[in-house]
Amino acid sequence: MTEHVSQVVVGGGVMGSAAAWQLARAGHDVVLLERFEPGHTQGASHGASRIYRTTYTQPAYLDLAQEAFGLWRDLERDAGLATGDVLTLTGGVSHGFPRPGEIGDAFVARGVAHEWLRPEEAGERWPGLRFEGDVLHETATAGRVHADRAVAAFQSAARSHGADVRHGVHVRHVHPGAGSVRVVTDRYDLVADTVVVAVGAWSAGLLGAAFTVPDGGAPVPPLVVTQEQPAHFALAPGAPAEDTWPSFTHAPAAPHPWPSGVYGLATPGEGIKVGFHGVGPRTDPDRRTFRPEPGQLAQLQDYVRTWVPGADADRLVPVSCTYTTTPDHDFVLDRVGRVVVAAGFSGHGFKFAPSIGRVLAELAREEPAAQPVAADRLFSLARFAGVPAG
Repeated sequence: MTEHVSQVVVGGGVMGSAAAWQLARAGHDVVLLERFEPGHTQGASHGASRIYRTTYTQPAYLDLAQEAFGLWRDLERDAGLATGDVLTLTGGVSHGFPRPGEIGDAFVARGVAHEWLRPEEAGERWPGLRFEGDVLHETATAGRVHADRAVAAFQSAARSHGADVRHGVHVRHVHPGAGSVRVVTDRYDLVADTVVVAVGAWSAGLLGAAFTVPDGGAPVPPLVVTQEQPAHFALAPGAPAEDTWPSFTHAPAAPHPWPSGVYGLATPGEGIKVGFHGVGPRTDPDRRTFRPEPGQLAQLQDYVRTWVPGADADRLVPVSCTYTTTPDHDFVLDRVGRVVVAAGFSGHGFKFAPSIGRVLAELAREEPAAQPVAADRLFSLARFAGVPAG
């Protein structure tokens, strides 16, 4: 059996679901195909907490972050949720900046509400944390996104606009043609005008044989898939309540014993989530162990003992998730022929999801508004031309 549809989105994680929502609410016929069942933990879109913040200096990321703030609220309304059900504002603090003037200038230029605090001032305000150097407090546009609710809301809202959301459908191949794209699944084939591929850690495997980009480059960038090891730490005795914690990031000054910078935020009912960034072991998404990585977990406990006195480093629940990372840690948002590629979100993409969904939808429809993004080398496939696949 072969179905003919206008738009197919492959991948029902946050990015694919956001693209389906944006396509459907613009009035387009769209089918969303997701390999796993709702609420699965196989990819990178599960759990209850992701940081939303605006602490970028590049204009392209600032554009997406500021747009996403309003779109998260649009999603809540469209899905029939209360304000704050998906995006909860807690404020956000960042410390250890190697070049604090750059982010400060970007915030001033964009009108992002913020203040700078001395480390002792920040420590008095948030006694669950210790601080290093000047502390940036993003006062009104930072917090956390509930990941599971976000994915469910995108899919619910997409359905309300007519999208056909199908779980348990494994896409085996994507075959671009001159006038259409054939999507081969384990159940049936679909022929679509355009296909958006947003399959995270499975990107290279699905797209590897589908097409090539100019100058002999890889069809997708040399992506590295890692299994990351954050954890939820219980509150220490006498620590501030979970709902008083800001989201936080820390770039420790060199030399330091940690493998990377650190992020953290409260996850209501689960404690304080703390993790390193993009330093887990490589993994095959179909052969993950989901077992805690003892060395990294021990380092994370040491970090919490040193810098997060409000959390109990000895009472924790490990979390397993994947990062799919490009060499430059920037995203891929591009179109080749009739295939739109969304890949390589490198552990910092979730916060942008509704605005990335808008970009993907416009790329799928070849609308002029998307062209600046498609042409921006920051997000293009062409920047990896000639780079061997990883």
